[in-house]
Amino acid sequence: MSKFNKKKTGETPGISTASLPDIVFMLLFFFMVATTMKDSDLMIENRLPKADQTSKLFKKEYVMYIYAGKPSDRYQSTYGSNPRIQLNDRLSNPSDIQNFVTSERASRNSDAEPYLTASLKIDREVKMGLVTEIKQELRKADQLKVNYTAAQGSPIKN
Repeated sequence: MSKFNKKKTGETPGISTASLPDIVFMLLFFFMVATTMKDSDLMIENRLPKADQTSKLFKKEYVMYIYAGKPSDRYQSTYGSNPRIQLNDRLSNPSDIQNFVTSERASRNSDAEPYLTASLKIDREVKMGLVTEIKQELRKADQLKVNYTAAQGSPIKN
């Protein structure tokens, strides 16, 4: 009688799952930190004009976005096909801009107010009359820091 048993051939050892929760939580933590949330859903068509001399805005927390363009296909039955303004997640009129600026200032830190910038993301097919109305309403709201957003590239010459 032997004290040693022969090893059974063909069996694979069981996989240890002791470190599995650690790996899952590390992945969860990574994706929570690395993922950015979408600010708003665009309800308008927004093909930005091109410009060859652009610079980036570095402090995104100081920027409020105003979109202008023709409503996208799924909203044209409700809002028509004329260019509209989008403030956050709703289509608005130029007269709503003052209230929008006031609410954006109130929702931010009072120290950030001097740095608050209105970024206009305007479709290249929008007429200048709507842009002028937006600028007039921004002046009435005493929002004088305005940025025009453009795509990088050489502008189209007519």
